[in-house]
Amino acid sequence: MRLTPKTPIFYTLFTRSAEQHVVAAGLLTELLVADADERKELAARVRAAEHACDEVTHEIFQVANSTFVTPFDREDIYRLASALDDVVDDMEAGAELIELYQVDEFPPEFGDVVEVLRRASEVTLDAMPRLRTMRDLSEYWIEINRLENRADKLHRRLLARLFSGDYKPMLVMKLKDIAEALEEAADSFERVANVVESIAVKES
Repeated sequence: MRLTPKTPIFYTLFTRSAEQHVVAAGLLTELLVADADERKELAARVRAAEHACDEVTHEIFQVANSTFVTPFDREDIYRLASALDDVVDDMEAGAELIELYQVDEFPPEFGDVVEVLRRASEVTLDAMPRLRTMRDLSEYWIEINRLENRADKLHRRLLARLFSGDYKPMLVMKLKDIAEALEEAADSFERVANVVESIAVKES
C-alpha cells in the first residue's frame, strides 16, 4: 500500500521540457536560412527556450525532492530531467555558433540534420505523456534510434563534403563546429530515449 498517491505533475513537467525541444528545433530551421541581421534575435529565442527548459528541470528536481512517493525511481526522474535538458543545451550551442560565425550559406546536409532534430523533438514530445501508463513507448525509442542513425549518416556525408577541397579552411572549421553541435543534439535525443526505455523495462 502506498502512503501517498503518485503525483501526475512529473508527466506534465516532462512534457513541458520536451515542448522546448520543438521550439528550439523550429528556430534552428529558421536560423539556417535567416539573413545575418535576423540571426541575433533567433539565437536569443533559442536561448530563451534553453532557459525555460532549465527552469522546468529545476522544478522537477524540487518536486522529486519534496515528494514522498514518486511515479518511478527518483534517480530515474533525475536522469530523465537532465537528459531532456541536455537536448536543448546542445541545440542552443548550435544556434549560438550559427549566430557568431555568420556563415553566408550552409551545405544542404545542415538542413537535413536540423529536420532530423525537428522530427526527433516531435516524437519525444509525443512520448512524454505516455510515461504515465508506460504503454506504446517502444515505437518512440525505435524511431529515435532510426533518426539518430540518419543524423550520423548525414554527419559523415557532411564531413566528406567539407573536406573535399571546395571550402576554404576557415569556413571548414566553422561549419565543422556547427555540425558537431547539431550531431551532439541528435545524440542527446537518443540518450533521452535510452533513459525512457530503461524506465519502461523497470516498470514493466
